[in-house]
Amino acid sequence: MNALAKEAVGEVYDIDSMKYAQAMTWRAIDRLSTLIRPGMRESEAIALGKQVLAELEMQRIWHPLLVRFGSNTLKMFKERSEGDPLLGEDDIFFIDMGAVWRGHEGDAGATFTTGTDKEMAACAAAAKTLFDTVQQRWANERVAGQALYRYAEEQAEAMGWRLNLNIKGHRVSDFPHAIYRGGDLGDFERCPNAGLWILEIQIAHPGKPYGAFYEDLLA
Repeated sequence: MNALAKEAVGEVYDIDSMKYAQAMTWRAIDRLSTLIRPGMRESEAIALGKQVLAELEMQRIWHPLLVRFGSNTLKMFKERSEGDPLLGEDDIFFIDMGAVWRGHEGDAGATFTTGTDKEMAACAAAAKTLFDTVQQRWANERVAGQALYRYAEEQAEAMGWRLNLNIKGHRVSDFPHAIYRGGDLGDFERCPNAGLWILEIQIAHPGKPYGAFYEDLLA
């Protein structure tokens, strides 16, 4: 499949609708993050997330809603959580949402902490910082997707974290993008165009059993 085909969209695709879907996804994440409290189970947080999405009148979920607590923050998207843990007073969690508004796929994720654990807070912040650094590289230097993830790995190591290179970003579009799926961003051989790709960052603490996640639309 050539680069043009990997960035194909449907007849109804519209960049403004794409940005609207993304903004609504962030609105849902922000709202859910304020509702998640210590003592809550992962399954309860996911149920709350579905309620939030319904209240915001999303059209449908296009990928399963994920909320990961504690050591489950090291799990990849396709991996099941270990048990149904309780969120602790000093803990870390992330939210990953994929929902459709105006016929377009929003997809976003971020990491949050409870309590005052400085290393957990630093880990959560580092995922966002690394995302911003890599996104800036894309915006300023117009490099290929492959080069973006090589850069992300270098920067993560320099910051003292381990990047999970099994997670390399993916396509989004008008729903369903799977019809014209373009593979992973980290395997894309050209500079990705705006409004079509999700940049995913997942890092792990170098010595403790947790990590952090952040993703957003390259726009």
